[in-house]
Amino acid sequence: MSLKIAILPGDGIGPEIVAEAEKVLAELRAGCGFDAEFEHARVGGTAYEAEGHPLPDATLALARAADAILLGSVGGPQWDGLERALRPEQALLALRAELGLFANLRPAILYPQLAGASTLKAEIVSGLDLMIVRELTGGIYFGQPRGIRRRDDGQREGFNTLLYSEHEIERIGRSAFAIAQKRAGRLCSVDKANVLECSELWREVMNRLAGDYPDVELSHMYVDNAAMQLVRAPKQFDVMVTSNMFGDILSDAAAMLTGSIGMLPSASLDASGKGMYEPIHGSAPDIAGQGVANPLATILSVAMLLRYSLDEAALASRVETAVGDVLDRGLRTADIAAAGEQAVSTSAMGDAVVAALRAAQ
Repeated sequence: MSLKIAILPGDGIGPEIVAEAEKVLAELRAGCGFDAEFEHARVGGTAYEAEGHPLPDATLALARAADAILLGSVGGPQWDGLERALRPEQALLALRAELGLFANLRPAILYPQLAGASTLKAEIVSGLDLMIVRELTGGIYFGQPRGIRRRDDGQREGFNTLLYSEHEIERIGRSAFAIAQKRAGRLCSVDKANVLECSELWREVMNRLAGDYPDVELSHMYVDNAAMQLVRAPKQFDVMVTSNMFGDILSDAAAMLTGSIGMLPSASLDASGKGMYEPIHGSAPDIAGQGVANPLATILSVAMLLRYSLDEAALASRVETAVGDVLDRGLRTADIAAAGEQAVSTSAMGDAVVAALRAAQ
């Protein structure tokens, strides 16, 4: 039976970058025996415009039925004025919650060809290869109660609730320990246990879990220090595990160590390994439709999709090798091009990766 991949292009540059990733999937199907079918659906602002909701029932049903989901991006300033429940970003939160996608994997890998594109010195970032494991369905982004209210003195105040249960912490902790076992065996848990009771519990649970993973070295770091250390000496980290909001911030900081946020994929997995895969950058409405967006993060998201959800590690490695080959040839989109270098278009970069895949068969 064919595998089913749900493809949700979304908003902004989403359709452009997803189109290039689809070329790669099509090449794998045509030339590598990859047995899969692709089905598209609307999500985000485009779904709201067409169907009145950022996550239509049909899109959610497709996502539930699929073996894996490839997402482009959502959002744009034209929808900022909508009530919160109808904003494009709510589709992402709903997909994560409805599908139980609690483990967000965000690798930060510096391709050696792009060492000069990082804003940090080459000796600081050369050889960088770390994984941030972010809890995705709990914490302050989902905690209740939340809202904006008026106090007795007439002042308005906003409030959000930071909550984590032992179960939620243990679940993400075990995922992170398992990933560390397959890498260098070092796990850094990031929290704010000196200030937050929620982080006190987080640290307690992580310490308890460590006894089940004697081959993994567990360390702890406060989030403010972790942000500093990511810039000061990022190669000290192998795997980092942290809460939803802390992971959101730290993974974007780690992305820039690699030269461009346009290079980094991500995976959001449930307990069985089914996942949603997307580049970590946003919809970039300022460059949408110009053909200048970098599709490599989305193409590398395809590689993660193959490896983590479809058990196609060999095909995943082919895609990653093809990306490396293209960079070796000197092709660069505008975001990773050095001063004076000629940048290629979104579609040209995608075509180059397909050509590299075909040449390696």
